[in-house]
Amino acid sequence: MNKPDRKAAAAAIDAFLRALGHDPEKEPALSQTPTRVADMFALDLIGGYETDATALLAEDAIAVEGKSSATDVVVVRDLAVTTTCPHHLMPATGLATVAFAPRERLIGIGTIGRALDAFSRRLTLQEEIGENMARALFDAIAPASAGCRLVLSHTCMTARAQRRHGARVETVSIVPAGNALAYHVLAREAAANFGPGSS
Repeated sequence: MNKPDRKAAAAAIDAFLRALGHDPEKEPALSQTPTRVADMFALDLIGGYETDATALLAEDAIAVEGKSSATDVVVVRDLAVTTTCPHHLMPATGLATVAFAPRERLIGIGTIGRALDAFSRRLTLQEEIGENMARALFDAIAPASAGCRLVLSHTCMTARAQRRHGARVETVSIVPAGNALAYHVLAREAAANFGPGSS
């Protein structure tokens, strides 16, 4: 994608507010809103486009010398996620679990978090985040399997229309598809946390 033009974005937000009947020049609370919103999107909410998450994972891969990893599976839980729905430009927040069954290479845990941020801080669907994360991890370190589980609350569901407060969307992506180990780990976690008020 092209590099964000924050000045043009601010002008567009100004026009958007005026189209809704609000004049930023006459309403003090809105005087800086166009710039704030433009910066928020360009630098934060969709700032993930600035990072090549696949390359980041590949660069941080750690070779296990002499033998395959003795660890059957690595699970990183409760990774905070914020993303922006491309349909309504509203945020979704929640938690992710990333799991992989290592072979000859491992990956830094912090790198997993940074890659997840890069994939999620975009105009993207929840399903795409999980698929991209699992695929990139699989391509970077060639594990037996890799997966990503996401449980997000979408403000396009909770703050508009029927306002389904408390509703969450759960997705599980596994590479290669149907791999038994990754599915067992992530599906077991999903089952353990299933139900109203669970996390």
